Amino acid sequence: MTLHTPDAAGDPAVNSFQVDLRGLVDLLSHHLYSSPRVYVRELLQNAVDAVTARRSHDPAAPATIRLSATGDAVVIEDSGVGLTADEVHTLLATIGRSSKRDSLESARAEFLGQFGIGLLACFVVARQIRVVTRSARKPGEPPVEWLANDDGSYTVRTLPDEARPEPGTTVRLEPRPGAEEWTAPDRVAQLAADYGSLLPYDVTFSGPGVTGRPLTDRPAVWDRAHPTPTARRVALAGHCARQFGFTPLDSIDLDLPVAGVRGVAYVLPEATSPAGRAAHRVYLKGMLLTDRADNLLPDWAFFVRVVLDTDTLRPTASRENLYDDETLAAVREALGARIRDWLAELAAGDPDRLAAFLGVHHLGVKSMARHDPDLFALMLPWLPFETTDGRTTLDDFVRAHPRVHFTRTVEEFRQVSPIAAAHGLGVVNGGYTYDADLIALLPQVRDGVTVAELDAGAVTAHLDPVDPAQELALAGFLATARTRLDALGCDVALRAFQPVTVPALFLDDREARHERDRAAAEESADSLWTDILGALRGSAPRARLVLNHNNPLVRRIAAVTDPELAGTAVESLYGQALLMSQRPLRPSDASLLNRAFLGLLEWATHTTTPAPAAAEEDDK
Repeated sequence: MTLHTPDAAGDPAVNSFQVDLRGLVDLLSHHLYSSPRVYVRELLQNAVDAVTARRSHDPAAPATIRLSATGDAVVIEDSGVGLTADEVHTLLATIGRSSKRDSLESARAEFLGQFGIGLLACFVVARQIRVVTRSARKPGEPPVEWLANDDGSYTVRTLPDEARPEPGTTVRLEPRPGAEEWTAPDRVAQLAADYGSLLPYDVTFSGPGVTGRPLTDRPAVWDRAHPTPTARRVALAGHCARQFGFTPLDSIDLDLPVAGVRGVAYVLPEATSPAGRAAHRVYLKGMLLTDRADNLLPDWAFFVRVVLDTDTLRPTASRENLYDDETLAAVREALGARIRDWLAELAAGDPDRLAAFLGVHHLGVKSMARHDPDLFALMLPWLPFETTDGRTTLDDFVRAHPRVHFTRTVEEFRQVSPIAAAHGLGVVNGGYTYDADLIALLPQVRDGVTVAELDAGAVTAHLDPVDPAQELALAGFLATARTRLDALGCDVALRAFQPVTVPALFLDDREARHERDRAAAEESADSLWTDILGALRGSAPRARLVLNHNNPLVRRIAAVTDPELAGTAVESLYGQALLMSQRPLRPSDASLLNRAFLGLLEWATHTTTPAPAAAEEDDK
């Protein structure tokens, strides 16, 4: 900004900001636009808007856009509204000014441009821009040339009539050093076809060995007439393969006339992570806005990829994504509802296709069903779960087990499932994504069903009790076992259960784990936190080691008369059961395992190796 001294009256002079064009172009190329490729979009956008502006006044006006590239220059010519000399000074040389804000405001909805950046983006690749234009609104005025350089300088002059006999505009770009790859003929043609395939006017391309090749491909594949439904599915599958690189499992029409949205969703043929960012392809009034839209659908709809055209959603300032406003939120919800309707239609009329879909994407459906009880009820006969009855649906499972128990971790389920199955306890593995939430919804969609998280007491209650006389005979052993494990926050119980090969079962629940974590934190905390954590001490049930009286090893250990050896053996059973449960080991657990292992080794070597004196006597 240039400063001026105050005038004689002392009033401050009025000054204007001056823009460093090179600095602004650098800002655009490194911070606003993701790639220099957008210059092709800007050229097409200006041409389409110019044609739209002319046809709003003269519907019979020609609508032609011709793009060419030679390697030395990129040229685009349109039959649009053109500019007068005054408009050239006002619009092309003033950053942020747009003709679409002025006399053509009534036709604004038909324009692609929204931010008035115009030709400025072309300096990302251009050293010089030459515009020759003639106004359709004032055809009597001569054509005008606007010649601008990337140093911020420009000239304007009038030309003879023969320089541009008809209204319209020609823009010629000369590439800057280092930008030649973006102005190569093949690259220009590919970018123009990518951006402009659905534009409302015919766009042609000419280059070395190519003359007048069409770049537009209208109507969109989802709007075309096909002789049969099969032919349409084949056409859509081919379109998906070209756009996304996969053959879809199915396709879903997305037609929201009220929202000005029309397109198709392609179902992925392979499972994908719900945490992955989707990449949807969105056109704005026929111009490609982005092929990486990640806010178009609800998060649960990660199993589809979408291509659509819209005339209502707002672009961001860079015109490379969608602006997340109330309109997009409403469209997102409506698109999600359409995908849910498609699933309901499959469930009602095409179970084979539904089974094929769920075989790949049951996780996505489970995600939806958490927030939609009606969909959950509809999908119950189809959604697979891991249970003590094998891999089955909850619909089948609740017929045999009206009281459903579930675990919150896969490890807990795998430890308890063989025992629970042998004793008729119905347990569902809720350790997988969304499963625990869905199991909790069962009472809402199935009458007479109750759901409870599996705890140590429930499992122990289903195991066979030991004869009281036998348990009384083992009272001393059980007292030793409880004393050894008391410091670890673990009780000991004696039961008889199947399979016989399992000597001990480690059981706990969420409350018991929380209490152990609190106790561990209390041990390592300072005095202040020790008092606080001590005040939080709960009366939750502790973990439980259930010894299997049917197991021969447990019986032999119970018969050991040496209290120290019996205690070491119990610690070993505890450690083995803890490892089988696949839970993280606390430092105290690791220390116990090490102590028990060494103790058993010492006992084994002490009882089997002759004493030194006895060995000498044998030698004699």
